[in-house]
Amino acid sequence: MIKVVLFVTLLLSAMPAAAISRYTSTAMSCGDVQARIRADGAAIMQYRSTRNPNLPLYGRYVRSAAFCNRDEWAKTVYIPAADRRQCPVYECEKQDFDSMF
Repeated sequence: MIKVVLFVTLLLSAMPAAAISRYTSTAMSCGDVQARIRADGAAIMQYRSTRNPNLPLYGRYVRSAAFCNRDEWAKTVYIPAADRRQCPVYECEKQDFDSMF
């Protein structure tokens, strides 16, 4: 029985993990950024800070609230793209239940 458990453990550890895709938003048009997020469901986008161009920024952007945790909602945010400075995409944000009442 121990051999079976070890075999299954080794088999599962050898399988590739479902990793989230990473892209550079400023290397793609706004339409391409939105299409990538729509196709992948969720993607990490990298771009440079406007205040400090040496600082790379990262964000996780989603197709809809279905890709957020239960206590989060999909908020529209804007990231830079190659053809636009403001490309609208969704980002998960925690819901603040205390401020609702």
